[in-house]
Amino acid sequence: MTRASRQPSRRETYKGQSSSSLASKKLNRQHISISLCISIIVVFIGAIQLISTFHTYAVNLSELNGLKNQQAVLLEQKRQLENDIARWDDQAYVTAQARDRLGFVFPGEQAIRVLHPEAVTGGQPSQAHKQREVDAEQSQTSLPWYREMAYSLGKADAPSSQHSSDSRQVNSNREGNTTQRNTDGDTQPRK
Repeated sequence: MTRASRQPSRRETYKGQSSSSLASKKLNRQHISISLCISIIVVFIGAIQLISTFHTYAVNLSELNGLKNQQAVLLEQKRQLENDIARWDDQAYVTAQARDRLGFVFPGEQAIRVLHPEAVTGGQPSQAHKQREVDAEQSQTSLPWYREMAYSLGKADAPSSQHSSDSRQVNSNREGNTTQRNTDGDTQPRK
């Protein structure tokens, strides 16, 4: 028998099967590694979506809580303002405010204003008293707006201390001319 006609031995068969099973195992490993990569990518994308959803939920929840707090504050302000409006319907409150804020007195009463209430009471003056004192000082020292404006315009038109000096000479490098500034502020060429 010749070698070509002879049947393959066990070793040769094992080697042949071994090489085909190795190729099959390599193919199977490649298939598993590709499947594993695809699975990891899908899980990663799913995790990103889930995290994004939870983040959006948390942001919306905090925004909702902030709006609820703001609503509570606004409701309290509304209640306070409605209470202030209701107080003005009471004649005794209006009278007390007119006496306190504006210094009104009933006919036959005599108004007494203490200039330094802290000297009498020993405490600090209230904010309303401080504001009244400031208003009184401003009304005593300020002029009506039209007189204040006339005073400002007159002061602006008056020659200032720099211009009130005899005259000031300004040398101009342009064309070699020398100019003289009068007290009016006009410039005239000198000869």
